[in-house]
Amino acid sequence: MQSVDVAIVGGGMVGLAVACGLQGSGLRVAVLEQNAPQPLPADAPPALRVSAINAASEKLLSHLGVWSTIQATRASRYHGMEVWDKDSFGRIEFDDASMGFTHLGHIIENNVIHYALWQKAQQCSDVTLLAPAEVKQVAWGENEAFITLKDASMLTARLVVGADGANSWLRNNADIPLASWDYRHHALVATIRTTEPHQAIARQIFHGEGILAFLPLRDPHLCSIVWSLSPQEAERMQQASEAEFNQELTIAFDNRLGLCQLESERRVFPLTGRYARQFAAHRLALVGDAAHTIHPLAGQGVNLGFMDAAELIDELKRLHREGKDVGQHFYLRRYERSRKHSAALMLAGMQGFRELFAGENPAKKLLRDIGLKLADTLPGVKPQLIRQAMGLNDLPAWLR
Repeated sequence: MQSVDVAIVGGGMVGLAVACGLQGSGLRVAVLEQNAPQPLPADAPPALRVSAINAASEKLLSHLGVWSTIQATRASRYHGMEVWDKDSFGRIEFDDASMGFTHLGHIIENNVIHYALWQKAQQCSDVTLLAPAEVKQVAWGENEAFITLKDASMLTARLVVGADGANSWLRNNADIPLASWDYRHHALVATIRTTEPHQAIARQIFHGEGILAFLPLRDPHLCSIVWSLSPQEAERMQQASEAEFNQELTIAFDNRLGLCQLESERRVFPLTGRYARQFAAHRLALVGDAAHTIHPLAGQGVNLGFMDAAELIDELKRLHREGKDVGQHFYLRRYERSRKHSAALMLAGMQGFRELFAGENPAKKLLRDIGLKLADTLPGVKPQLIRQAMGLNDLPAWLR
């Protein structure tokens, strides 16, 4: 039976970030993952799942020693952001130079980040990667957790980290209650070629019952789109002929970058908000989607998860230095308090935003247009919004 200090269930981006961050701390770490990630061929078309990586996540990935690899593979810097309400005067624009930054963030394919972290974890002497590995059972003992895998092998750990995604098996197994709500929206994702170059600007438009984001990729004419629509409308747009889809997309996007042309398949994902009532328990800590999922309208999901990782890394290193038991719920409460607060603020903010920008009610439309206009023109508002979007207000002390 293998014995480790920390067993991370789920070797996705957030789970691997925790593993890499604990290298050199003196803690022995195992990562249990069902499918090891594969590298993207250099000439592969852009993958459909991308993330908008903010400055806070960039700092973490730099600290973990993978940022240079990610940038060298394929990452797309963006220098501006535009948000507007269709058929109205409400709009807000940001650019990096006027705020004193070199860039606002990067659009990166999830596979690229995932594989870079996997490679890094393989080089870490304190980290053991077990793949394929699937958890069959966990028994929560007083001093350690006993994990049985589907292949009947076993390991013990003083702390189990649940990084096993939105439908977390570990969270359910530990009987942690979950608040969840249907956003009554599905996200359609695809890669789009535009006539006009995107100029490294991320754009988002609110139109009636939909929210459409164009995220700039490395090719100046390629964008990844996330189109948040009612389930029926998302299905209709997925099934529409290519010509019909291109036409409706161009119109929905106010013809901002000229004609839009589909360059990939179209995939649709249901959107659900989730918030675990506890982020920690006896010998268990939850991170990333296992703890919370949010609407993609601000592109903050993975950034929130990376900050969970950053906070947990810091806390576990501190506890280990002080000779404390890293799996005791009493000691994990500091991590739990900090991250529950951040996630709750983000979830509430997204929910308020989502409600304000839903529908065509004239009074609500006027309110949001005035709000966008004021945010764009009032002194001091934009720098705060930018710092929030870049994650600079939520940085753990060790990353500042």
